[in-house]
Amino acid sequence: MGFTPLAGTRAPVRVWTDPYSIEAQAAKQLRNIGALPWVQGVAVMPDVHFGKGATVGSVIAMRQAVSPAAVGVDIGCGMSAVRTSLTAADLPDDLAPLRTAIEATIPVGFAKRDDAVDPRRVRGLEQRGWDDFWRRFGTLDRKVAQLETRAQRQLGTLGGGNHFIEVCLEQGGPDDGQVWLMLHSGSRNIGKELAERHISVARGLPHNVDLPDRDLAVFLAGTPEMDAYRRDLWWAQEYARRNRAVMLALLCGVVRDEFPQVTYDEPISCHHNYVAEETYDGVDVLVTRKGAIRAGKGDLGIIPGSMGTGSYIVRGKGCLDAYCSASHGAGRRMSRGQAKRTYSTADLAAQTAGVECRKDAGVVDEIPGAYKDITQVMAQQEDLVEVVAHLKQVVCVKG
Repeated sequence: MGFTPLAGTRAPVRVWTDPYSIEAQAAKQLRNIGALPWVQGVAVMPDVHFGKGATVGSVIAMRQAVSPAAVGVDIGCGMSAVRTSLTAADLPDDLAPLRTAIEATIPVGFAKRDDAVDPRRVRGLEQRGWDDFWRRFGTLDRKVAQLETRAQRQLGTLGGGNHFIEVCLEQGGPDDGQVWLMLHSGSRNIGKELAERHISVARGLPHNVDLPDRDLAVFLAGTPEMDAYRRDLWWAQEYARRNRAVMLALLCGVVRDEFPQVTYDEPISCHHNYVAEETYDGVDVLVTRKGAIRAGKGDLGIIPGSMGTGSYIVRGKGCLDAYCSASHGAGRRMSRGQAKRTYSTADLAAQTAGVECRKDAGVVDEIPGAYKDITQVMAQQEDLVEVVAHLKQVVCVKG
């Protein structure tokens, strides 16, 4: 498809969807971002929608500055997936016991574990670096010092909202019916606490007083505030990565208990709320991806739809105009409140037919109808990624 420039911005804002389809609030946010003096450019993904502080589905390249709101409060949120040796023929007709086993092993919602995960006791989990990782907790912002025990007990837990665990079947091609495991989660409460602390600090800095939107407040390179944010940010991104690794290992264990013959390919993992140091046109920039994945040439990534529509494993094409990025999913087309007012549990049951999942009022806001059409979103970014596998869920665990 290629991009369309968004008119009326100082820095280039390149849009991978019809600019006129972007909701007014989100378009205003994008123009405010494009007006910031530190911004090198912005790439807007086809799943774009209004977000707190900065637009979801935006990739922002800044020179010597970073906006913590352009990362978001779920630092390091992302996806993990692994292909198994199982096929659809191996699965039982009744998948409810498998869903129950997953829910019994991986806490969801606001839940935390009674005890912290011991990496040595989790089969298939990377063992290196855990002691050093937890030692670095003592270097984080002092206001989160009392949260260490909570952070340890929330490691390996899913969270709520749009976070999920799925068992999926590959659709079409030579591997039709191959079973995949997939999950979506982030840095839990500790990432949120760190993000909110730094967003508050940034809003109070003198150079941010005259911004068009104070939620876009930035930290500047070479300042103690920037150093403190990047220290905490890197730790939270690593926490999110390890959180997904723990859950994926536990999920593989649940499936192994049910199917002892199973084997697994190498897992795929990608952040979609994070910061990276990158270089474009010879300029070193800090790239914030809020609701976007890195899609450098050859990079494998995961783009999920909703709980009834399926997902995609993709390979990046390295599009420099998009700062080597792609969408992180379908993107919401209506708020959670609007979804609850629009749809019923009967609608949810109809739209998730054939999927073993919750179908109660507590997850109506996650109904497929509240999201954009994932097939259209994929069609709008054909120059950003190629599809490796199309997956359809048969089990979905929600927080």
